[in-house]
Amino acid sequence: MAIDELDGRLIELFTAEPRIGVLEASRRLKVARGTVQARLDRLARDGVIAGFGPEIDAAALGYDVTAFVTLQLRQSLGQGHSGHDPVAARLAQVPEVMEAHTITGPGDMLCRVVARSNTDLQRVIDMIVDVAGVERASSVISLATQIPYRTLPLVRAASTQRSAPTRRPAR
Repeated sequence: MAIDELDGRLIELFTAEPRIGVLEASRRLKVARGTVQARLDRLARDGVIAGFGPEIDAAALGYDVTAFVTLQLRQSLGQGHSGHDPVAARLAQVPEVMEAHTITGPGDMLCRVVARSNTDLQRVIDMIVDVAGVERASSVISLATQIPYRTLPLVRAASTQRSAPTRRPAR
């Protein structure tokens, strides 16, 4: 879905101040309250805005270690069923698995996991390897987060691309 400049400003405002409220957002953006509400509803309905919950810092909860675990999976569970979905469903039951992606390359799935310590990371990896369908795991520990997960630069780029006038080629 394409977003325009107002959508971009709205997303940026709610990202910076998620508790701002629709009325205050409309005042700051200098648009009608109904416009802000309609835009938020459309952006949420179309999946551009995936949620309004608080952003949680795992380290503040005591999970100071972040690691990326590449999994090799059993490619088929028989009867034409892929091993990815059942493995992902079981990994979703491990609280320390923050996200999991099916990938291309030498592995089949990449997981971002957190742990309280390196010793605790071994426990988490053992839980992951015990999942039926996981054949092998390889992990790397993150030493520092150079660029945290972010979406605002992408929102800005998408909203300015739509708002920029299109040029016609010279004849």
